[in-house]
Amino acid sequence: MFKRISLLLCLILALITVQLRTPDIKAWSQEVPVQSPVVCYTVQPGDTLSEIAEVFNVSLNKLVEANNLRSSTIRPNEILVIPDKLKTSSLSRGNILRDELILLARAIHAEARGESFTGKVAVGAVILNRVSSPKFPGTIGEVILQRDKHTVQFSPVADGTINLTPDEVAIKAALEALRGTDPTGGALFFYNPQIASDQWIKTLPVVTRIGNHVFATKA
Repeated sequence: MFKRISLLLCLILALITVQLRTPDIKAWSQEVPVQSPVVCYTVQPGDTLSEIAEVFNVSLNKLVEANNLRSSTIRPNEILVIPDKLKTSSLSRGNILRDELILLARAIHAEARGESFTGKVAVGAVILNRVSSPKFPGTIGEVILQRDKHTVQFSPVADGTINLTPDEVAIKAALEALRGTDPTGGALFFYNPQIASDQWIKTLPVVTRIGNHVFATKA
């Protein structure tokens, strides 16, 4: 009855235990249980919102509201959060909109492709630490898109990779960061010392190193 939709359920952190082991910092060498009943769906060619709502047994209105959609138009590869499956009470960083979750995942995907899961969570944590800091804007979107005169804070905003569709791991990392996991210990900056051209950032006190990134804070 519903032949056109090829279900690509991203059971994001769905009642599974993700074991993170990293040699970078001792505090993260132990097993870290990660549990969250979030379900996402990747839109396939030919899908309609009404059909997706029927398959997941949710109302069309709830599906539209949960994803902040302004119309019934959806596009292939778009990621939809399935309502009633996302319980924001588990997010210690507070409730967020679906658009903020996806933007955070996009930033993680663009900045930390090739990094470990811990490295991806760390990038997300830096963004969220900035949201909590009075020295930076107060929302995820404002932090990621912040410009200082003609300079952006995150290079993917300048080169366009912020618009890449995040993969499931990036979304999982975003959710884990939103749950309060911070492998950086409160860092506000990160950079790759092999390619960073900004000399100022290299003068900041280093908090830790994870993968190819150095994480730092202000003096």
